[in-house]
Amino acid sequence: TKKFEFSLFSSFAREVFAKQLDAYPPQQQHRHWAQICSGNAMNKIRGCDRYGCGSFGADRYRSGASGTWSSGHGKHMGVDVICADGATVYAPFSGQLSGPIRFFHNGNAIDDGVQIRGSGKCNRCFLTSLPLPSLPGYCVKLVCIHPIRYHGQIHRGQQLGRMLPMQRVFPGIISHIHVENCDHSDPTPLLTPVSPPFPQQDTRWATVCSGNPTNELRGCDRYGCGYYGAPRRNGKGKHAGVDVICADGATVYAPFSGELSGPIKFFHNGNTIDDGVQLRGSGFCVKLICIHPIRYNGRISKGQILGKMLPMQRVFPGITSHVHIENCDHSDPTSNLERGKGQ
Repeated sequence: TKKFEFSLFSSFAREVFAKQLDAYPPQQQHRHWAQICSGNAMNKIRGCDRYGCGSFGADRYRSGASGTWSSGHGKHMGVDVICADGATVYAPFSGQLSGPIRFFHNGNAIDDGVQIRGSGKCNRCFLTSLPLPSLPGYCVKLVCIHPIRYHGQIHRGQQLGRMLPMQRVFPGIISHIHVENCDHSDPTPLLTPVSPPFPQQDTRWATVCSGNPTNELRGCDRYGCGYYGAPRRNGKGKHAGVDVICADGATVYAPFSGELSGPIKFFHNGNTIDDGVQLRGSGFCVKLICIHPIRYNGRISKGQILGKMLPMQRVFPGITSHVHIENCDHSDPTSNLERGKGQ
């Protein structure tokens, strides 16, 4: 009787799975990799900076004797996924680890990495005893990270390691993980999620400073104006950020969830307000200046205490004290700050 029941169950399972297989062939399952770096849910690829570009096939550059950069030294064989220094790195798919990978072969601060090779097996096919085709056997090298281990099995989305301090080696570069397919094919389509994982109602940032629940911007005073694009004194450029009103000593909160990195020395003169931090996450990246953060690295949640407003009145007596907020790409952050939720 038990043999008969099991036979019926196996027959039923094979029939159901065969129908599912027609609708969702194995080669289509998990055809998009998981998020690779905390703070970059969409696996956004580095654009161009003074060191080059992060897209697949981009020209490589080399510094000449004159200090200029020249092209014509090969093509980029991978893609650069944006990742803040010190951020958590996750496995894009399940597989077997092997390493270390020494990409630069010079032992610098970012010369570390690991390879992941997917098994290519259908984990649910044991139910059917059918001769099913295997899942895609992905194989990638992830470079400029320090993995928690170099060998063993890892699962999709599981913590893989930490982003290394790229700014120490290439100051001013857009920090990133170099992702390279073992067969040198383009991994870009696999890095793009099907849909954004964040709800649309979370696009407006939380209150930045206690006492200013609506994120009101500084108007104009004898030192200048706080809106985006305002002219700077003596005609020296435009305001590249916005100034959110904040009393000296007030509590400052994280406008969105993400990964911290810093310190940010905006004035480069060591005065009492020359401190700040960068926050990257949820598709956003900002620098918050004139604050002293509770820490410069690590994960922080939207609305969590970020730090304290520094004593701006000591440096600029009579100014409207404020937190300077500047998008990393120098775009206008005003729309995201409107109607702060007071969380």
